[in-house]
Amino acid sequence: MNYGITKLPLILLITFLFFSCDVTRKLSDNEFLITDQTITSSDTLVTDNEIHSQLSQKTNTRLFGFPLKLQIYNLAQTKPEKRFINWVGKRKQRKDRLVSILSKRQVIQLKKFWVNVNNSIKNTGEPPALFDEEKTELSLEKLESWYWNHGWFNADADYSIQNDSLAKTVKIDYKINPGVLYIIDSISENIESPAADSLYQLIKKKNKIRVGKPYNTEEFNSDRDFISTYFRNHGLYHFEKEFISFYADTLGNDQKINLELIITNRSETAGDTITSVPFKVHKISEINIFPDYDGTSRNVKDSVRYKNTNIYTFGNLKLNPKVLSNFIFIEKDSLYRDIDRARTNNRISETRIFKYPNILYQEDPRDSTGTNLVANIFLTPKERYSANISVDVSQSNIQQFGIGFNTSVLARNVFRGAETLELSGRGNFGSSRDLANTKDQFLDILEYGADLRLNFPRIISPFSTQKIIKNTMSPFTSASVGFSTQQNIGLDRRNLNAIFGYRWKPKPRTSYQLDLMNIQFVNNLNAANFFNVFRNSYSELNQISKNNINEVNPEFLFENNEGELDLIIPTGTNGFIRAINNQSINLSVEEQQTANSLIERRERLTENNLIVASNFTYDFSSRRDIYDQDFSQFRSKIEWAGNLLSLFAKPLNLEQTPEGKYRLFDVQYSQYVKTELNYIKHWDLGNKQVLAARAYGGIAIPYGNAKSIPFSRSFFAGGPNDNRGWRPYDLGPGSTDAVNDFNEANFKLSFNAEYRFNLFGSLNSALFIDAGNIWNVFDNIEDPKATFDGLQDLSELSVASGFGLRYDIEFFVIRMDLGFKTYNPGNEGSKWFKNYNFSNAVLNFGINYPF
Repeated sequence: MNYGITKLPLILLITFLFFSCDVTRKLSDNEFLITDQTITSSDTLVTDNEIHSQLSQKTNTRLFGFPLKLQIYNLAQTKPEKRFINWVGKRKQRKDRLVSILSKRQVIQLKKFWVNVNNSIKNTGEPPALFDEEKTELSLEKLESWYWNHGWFNADADYSIQNDSLAKTVKIDYKINPGVLYIIDSISENIESPAADSLYQLIKKKNKIRVGKPYNTEEFNSDRDFISTYFRNHGLYHFEKEFISFYADTLGNDQKINLELIITNRSETAGDTITSVPFKVHKISEINIFPDYDGTSRNVKDSVRYKNTNIYTFGNLKLNPKVLSNFIFIEKDSLYRDIDRARTNNRISETRIFKYPNILYQEDPRDSTGTNLVANIFLTPKERYSANISVDVSQSNIQQFGIGFNTSVLARNVFRGAETLELSGRGNFGSSRDLANTKDQFLDILEYGADLRLNFPRIISPFSTQKIIKNTMSPFTSASVGFSTQQNIGLDRRNLNAIFGYRWKPKPRTSYQLDLMNIQFVNNLNAANFFNVFRNSYSELNQISKNNINEVNPEFLFENNEGELDLIIPTGTNGFIRAINNQSINLSVEEQQTANSLIERRERLTENNLIVASNFTYDFSSRRDIYDQDFSQFRSKIEWAGNLLSLFAKPLNLEQTPEGKYRLFDVQYSQYVKTELNYIKHWDLGNKQVLAARAYGGIAIPYGNAKSIPFSRSFFAGGPNDNRGWRPYDLGPGSTDAVNDFNEANFKLSFNAEYRFNLFGSLNSALFIDAGNIWNVFDNIEDPKATFDGLQDLSELSVASGFGLRYDIEFFVIRMDLGFKTYNPGNEGSKWFKNYNFSNAVLNFGINYPF
């Protein structure tokens, strides 16, 4: 029996019982703690959070039934300043001793410190929710108001209390008698402005308020917003939703409502006279842009007219007029529209060339009808160049200690077309124990790289894309090149990459990205170091040699510290593998299968990769802003590689391998199709509680010129953003129990859920459960434990559970999660809760939430 499993709940139970005792110990005789509040409507218990939110008094928040914040609050002393003074003055020797050790001034500072500590504890905790009769009466009024706003005009509320004078607690039960629900029987209109009336007739059928529906104040507000938005997007510049009101007549109609929609004219004040002014449909008569406005400039130096737009500059015009006009969605002779103003603001801000624009409208003094508007757009350029640098400390399974830096320089408006050119560099100096490195030095590994990215705020294409990708979709074209190189890290890979692609947003919460060309070349400079890096692979190969020691060439072996013979890296391992391939060593069937797998893995991970791919990404999110905690997000991506090279392989007479695979630059190029699906859903439970879930699936299938997926494009499992009971690359594939050092495969399923809640202040916590694994499918791996052969292999989904702490510092969240292996498909025998203890837990650190 694993006693470690029972110890944790026992400790938690004792702690709970200790702290739950006497939560009312600091209350006076006439104070009572509210422990529960219920609402019943017509003898039916009400569980609607919206109705419960009407109560003026809230019970103390509880964590699994335990009032943690209240207990923290109770740890603070009442009247700490007075108690400190009494404690110091209780004994004359104590005061004299404190003054002699510290000083009189420092004793005063000690008193302030003690008061601040107690105040901090109080602010961290939560004061007791005390029964207040006035607030209870106010809750009744709010409940009646809520029911009234939802059509129950005769709702009546009352309450009763259960008082426990010994425990100093109170339970409150609110009882609602809603009465009869009022229904809208007719709707009439009283619209003073003919222009507003004409527009309303076009949209009246889209209103939420309709005959036969119950009275609902929220729907009235929704319709006011809808009507106002429509009017302001169809020329009514001066219109505000405050001009819309509803009058409900319920007299003598037997719970029926005669509703009148009222839209009044706006008022203008001239001296002591207030006049009623009908709304007019306004048009844009002139557009003026000031692209170098600094807030103080007065004298215009130059002007240009382009496509009915006037461009005025206080210095030299540094931006192409054609490009500038593409950012402006306000058009001459068009109706005034709020949406055009918003799109212009967003588009200009996205370019990163200007600060947030200032768009002002004024009535055209040349127009006697008062319907024309002049749009003035003031743009303040950002600095031509900007730079930043950051430094961080890191650790990984290869690097024991590392110091890294990132730096970038951004140049704006490079070719007078609002382009941005960004040069970024990164470097890392670290310490490791690479067996191939014989030099005894602390910082023995080095990694560095650089990227150059050019962004165009438009689509760069030999043919017009305006009918497909319009300017309103915020199109961008990106081109980038980069490289990175490693020394004394793994196989000392050198990466070269180049990307050319587009991104655009057809809708506010939907985005597309298309990489026409995504090229990556991976060159392993130190392939001979494979068995130093992948120690598990070496151990398996070395064990096979020990089992057949009499057949192994002695030149391949050396004597270790324990007097045993091991394979020499790399000459011995290479020679032994050649002997296996030449069948000069008689291996058992099982040994031959293991050796073939090791040889294939070494070939795949040490070979150079040439990937010429294209990909398309679709991303949708219903999230309104960063404060929205009730949303869903769906992301899908498909990537195809090698097809273009395969199309031209024969015409270009590319080199072929004995197996008939084509090579370019002495590298067999990759060919595959890869797709990924990711769905995230958040439910806002109120009181800073969120339930978050994610489902992810990905598969990469090699074909044509390839029989496997490049390591850089394969899937792995485990880590702070995946299955948190395992470290990165430590999970799977299948039920193999992570036999390799870096376990990866070409098929992945992952499911995550976590309950997030606030502990106190900026410190949050979460309980989570993760499930998932990786497998090989449709490739050259034949191990049945590592392959996915059907739905029965879903039983190999690993499960991890645990808890975490998250500290929110506004700009980002610092996250720490502790994951326990709950179900391990790789275990022999018992798979559930084996090694479910702190000694086998995995501590994960991360920035921001995992999903």
